[in-house]
Amino acid sequence: EIKGLLEGKAKADYSTCVDITTKNALREMIPPTMLGLIAPVIIGFLLNVWALAAYLIAVKVVSAILAMVMYNAGGAWDNAKKYIEAGHFGGKGSKSHEAAVIGDTFGDPLKDTAGPSLHILVKLQNILSITLLPLFISYALLPV
Repeated sequence: EIKGLLEGKAKADYSTCVDITTKNALREMIPPTMLGLIAPVIIGFLLNVWALAAYLIAVKVVSAILAMVMYNAGGAWDNAKKYIEAGHFGGKGSKSHEAAVIGDTFGDPLKDTAGPSLHILVKLQNILSITLLPLFISYALLPV
């Protein structure tokens, strides 16, 4: 803890804050990434290639819809902030503007990173499934 930080008398250690946040974010991304990699492998071995194909199609459809929702929601929050800054709903400095800034802070990463990253997940699952396809055909618990 930095003495005087809460009173505004001391300067924050921004690099330590960013370092802690980055490490925690990377650590928290391991379980979802592993789920995305393990799911096609489990489906391919426990079921068969037809179940895997159905899973991959469903992932493609659902992630495309979710990515569009994320992109549009992020863009809407960004545009709402710009609309308020143009003088509507009290303009800059109003409670509406404070809420819009918070929404934009959440919306920008949603629009710019979370939505497009779903495309990477779908491609990764497809490439992994194609690579392991001979093993799925040979060793699946349910025959084709």
